[in-house]
Amino acid sequence: MPGFIWSKFKLVPGLWGELKPETSRTEAQISQRTEVILAGMTLDEKIDQMSGDGRLIHNIDTMIRYNQEPLPAGENHRLGIPGIRFSDGPRGIVMYCSTAFPVPMARGASWDIELEERIGDAIGVEARSQGANFFGGVCINLPRHPAWGRSQETFGEDPHLLGEMGAALIRGIQRHVMACVKHFACNSIENSRYHVDVRVDERTLREVYLPHFKRCIDEGVASVMGAYNKVNGDFCCHNEHLLMDILKEEWEFEGFVISDFINGVKDATAASRGLDIEMPFTIKYGKHLKKAVKAGRVAGDVIDESVRRILRTKLRFAQIGQPERYGEEAVGHRDHVALAREAAAKSMVLLKNDPVTDGMPVLPVSPDELRSVAVIGKLAIADNTGDHGSSHVHAPYVCTPLNGIQSAVGGETEVIFYDGRRIEKAVDLARRKDCVILVVGNCHYDEGEGIKVLGVQKGGDRKSLRLSSHEEALITAVAGANPRVVVVLVGGSSFIMENWRHEVPAILMSWYSGLEGGNALADILFGKVNPSGKLPLVFPLSEDQLPFFDSEADSVVYDYFHGYRLLDKNGHEPAFHFGFGLSYTTFSYSNLALSKDIIGPEEALSISVDIFNSGGLAGEEIVQLYVSYEGSSVERVARELKGFKKIALKPGEVQRVTFELSAKRLAYYDEECGKWVVEKIGYKVSVGPSSRVDDLLSANFWIE
Repeated sequence: MPGFIWSKFKLVPGLWGELKPETSRTEAQISQRTEVILAGMTLDEKIDQMSGDGRLIHNIDTMIRYNQEPLPAGENHRLGIPGIRFSDGPRGIVMYCSTAFPVPMARGASWDIELEERIGDAIGVEARSQGANFFGGVCINLPRHPAWGRSQETFGEDPHLLGEMGAALIRGIQRHVMACVKHFACNSIENSRYHVDVRVDERTLREVYLPHFKRCIDEGVASVMGAYNKVNGDFCCHNEHLLMDILKEEWEFEGFVISDFINGVKDATAASRGLDIEMPFTIKYGKHLKKAVKAGRVAGDVIDESVRRILRTKLRFAQIGQPERYGEEAVGHRDHVALAREAAAKSMVLLKNDPVTDGMPVLPVSPDELRSVAVIGKLAIADNTGDHGSSHVHAPYVCTPLNGIQSAVGGETEVIFYDGRRIEKAVDLARRKDCVILVVGNCHYDEGEGIKVLGVQKGGDRKSLRLSSHEEALITAVAGANPRVVVVLVGGSSFIMENWRHEVPAILMSWYSGLEGGNALADILFGKVNPSGKLPLVFPLSEDQLPFFDSEADSVVYDYFHGYRLLDKNGHEPAFHFGFGLSYTTFSYSNLALSKDIIGPEEALSISVDIFNSGGLAGEEIVQLYVSYEGSSVERVARELKGFKKIALKPGEVQRVTFELSAKRLAYYDEECGKWVVEKIGYKVSVGPSSRVDDLLSANFWIE
């Protein structure tokens, strides 16, 4: 068939075959073409569009090496309709051997929208170059509790941050392929994900767990993936309220909805409740869906509407792309590798950097003055890029922390590695070196997608937010032997570190930092890059500051407060606030001003503030805008993020930053009338470097 290449009995469009137009189609032409194709399809052909190609028993290779090749669905040779060709994520393309970027939680810590869009562009190029036209890695679930094993796959605990970072990723990806946003909705427990029933009131659902999905729908995302869990008694892939009432009707989403894989669909009636495609195999659809249509349990119009959405989306994306950028050489391209290193460095969060014996902070370390350094901890030599589940990217190589440090210091500095197994040996080594880099934290055995292989559990929800007792003892002992100790934390979400935090002068959160993580770490440690990352979720003092978490729960209530919002409500101070991160320079905020003191419900105001680099180094600062509600008729959060901007400043430079804030963005959801309500009350805007009250400048205005 013209426009197609045959490979391993799979239709590989280039990538859209006969759907690709010679000139761009208008929306009217796309709709017209959709109806023409639909009218010529049999019921069997329509149902084939709604399910993965093949059956589970025929795809054992996919289970052994998940998604090594694109996973197809809806290929139709007779009509020349290419299928969707799925590749998972979200830290890169999981197929073949691709660039492994830092995990999304790390990229959320960059708070860098432009950077995330560039990452999306690179991922889109690598997807298209390897035969995919559909990327399933825009994960924006909100981690209600940081012990959730897949926290690393999302961008943070705040809906606004999640939405803006997700939208940026979509913009980059959809220059090349369709994007899928997941998992819709309230998915943030791993161990009981297949059956847990999340009970949530409508206001909490609308204000906390859905705004980031709405932001991505508004950005034009092609597809939405339903979650495994239930919401208020109904499985998400069968949840008519989520998929029909909210997503397709209220939000006017025009793309298609796919199931989470294999276990997402319980029976063929999911089609009547808003699920368009069963992925990745035909299990509950196919002949079962045809029988349901013949028996009248699923209406023919439902089938037509799903296929219409699928075809229309394919036609829209058949006309996008940059062919000159695709090819084998684009995968793992040096520009993508450099981007991964940049992202890793901009994601790392400097949590502590106290002065030591000479009165200077430990970091940055001057390699020219460093005669010897001890690198301690088994993770310093681990290819540790995160979860080994559906988000596992098979990188061509991984630069470990030890690799990066050795490369950065050169031959004049002695670098000695020890895995830290015996604390006495680690202490002896630390005592004899100028500086100690301790690399501790988690790996894919500790957190991630829950997978059991030969009876051994990998990943799943975390059993504790603390380091192992051995690592805590190691840190304390080494800190007692050498005053110049840097603890590098590796992981996908928060750590509780009260047993050792005050014993060490420097702490750096490096996350799972991708294939160039070791080089990026060295860039930060030795001052080549000034750290600018800030926490996308709160680091608590103790577990009792967080919501109750049961990873095996059959039912759980998701209430209105979590993360920094819950700590603010209860008046608790965390170890490190949401939005917090240090730099090697210093910034000061002044001259906060509002364009108006009073606005109407349909109006907006501008908020401006001066940021001054008062230190001696160039650096980047993340300026954060929060809003508080005074005199509300309903319970509101003490403050919530409503904007952020990342700026670069030279030493002594001042920059005025301006935010636009519309009254509509301050509405709450009234459950009784089913509407968003903008209250005519007083509001307080606060701008600063974190959510910490003492760091914020504030001003008041009213809506009348």
